[in-house]
Amino acid sequence: MNIIERQIDVTYRHQVRFTHDVFSTANLTLRDTIADQATAQVHRVLTVMDEAMCRAQPGLVDQVRAYFDRHGDRLKLVCDPMQFEGGERTKNSYFHVSEIHSKIEMHHIDRHSYVIAVGGGALLDMAGLASATAHRGVRHVRIPSTTLSQADSGVGVKNGINAFGKKNFIGAFAPPFAVINDFDLLASLNDRDKRNGFVEAVKVALIRDRAFFEWIESQADALASFDPAPMQRLIRRCAELHIDHIATSGDPFEFGSARPLDFGHWAAHKLEQLSEYRIRHGEAVAIGVALDVLYARRIGHLSCEAADRILSLLERLGFELFANEMLHEDESGTLQVINGLEEFREHLGGDLTITLLRELGQGIEVHEMNLPLVIESIYELRDRQADREQSVIPARA
Repeated sequence: MNIIERQIDVTYRHQVRFTHDVFSTANLTLRDTIADQATAQVHRVLTVMDEAMCRAQPGLVDQVRAYFDRHGDRLKLVCDPMQFEGGERTKNSYFHVSEIHSKIEMHHIDRHSYVIAVGGGALLDMAGLASATAHRGVRHVRIPSTTLSQADSGVGVKNGINAFGKKNFIGAFAPPFAVINDFDLLASLNDRDKRNGFVEAVKVALIRDRAFFEWIESQADALASFDPAPMQRLIRRCAELHIDHIATSGDPFEFGSARPLDFGHWAAHKLEQLSEYRIRHGEAVAIGVALDVLYARRIGHLSCEAADRILSLLERLGFELFANEMLHEDESGTLQVINGLEEFREHLGGDLTITLLRELGQGIEVHEMNLPLVIESIYELRDRQADREQSVIPARA
């Protein structure tokens, strides 16, 4: 057999910038990120925005228009910003991807033009897929607008939408041209959405950085009251740890079967589906992390003291660690959330690989889960939540 084989090495630059008031005409972060300073080229830009964010910040769309008018010598906004529903529902069909494709074609957005998406993680996933598949990839800039997307999903290299009842079934790995985190965009979030990103910081601290976990513990009360200074520090460090993993793990596009940054996610993804996305991603991850923490304790990987510290921190940050959907059964009487294990394996292929904890700041990979112990851990979470609710009732009375 004759074979021609060559090694192809591709280098990506992954940059995340931090700023305030990114669309202020005096703020040059966006302009300098996308305009080639060596030429006088005017770059065409299509902008996609989260409509709920635009309603919460009524002057934002006008500010975007004014920004491009002010910097029209370098940037051209090809049409008014497209607005889409945010949240997981925007990922539940291909329709919005096709709408963006249509605008890309209509306004001659090419590989030296830009699609800028401003919104939460679900909108960034959807717009990123459209960008990655038009012309086999146009330049994409993400401007995340939630704590979850600024700390985690928005700084990653994944794009996708849901299909066949499965999360992120259709997607592509395509690093964005740049990510710009504007802390001022967080101001209009409700408390629930401000809190959502905290759990991803806890997650990555647990598998990568014990000192960061202990810092989150020390700042839990300030974070729970959404003090801006510790929130911004949490977002920056969480983003840094995620980017470090992408850049140095040796498997940025997940060719293998390990996915350590998805610690706690096998149950979380299934729980989101079972709740028809009533449960936010961060809320589901908090439950998934708690479940895997109790399981790790039950199999002897994690001490009782460490497990309690983790669960207590999640509760102090404002997360509930159980949802009734955890006990939903299929026709055979099996807890439906357990099916998340097989879906998690199937998403990557190969062996089931689940990240658990050996100790605070140190993850460990396992390739099988003891289902009776998983179920016992689920019921322990239920009982813990019931005890917490019971203790609150007399206090209120």
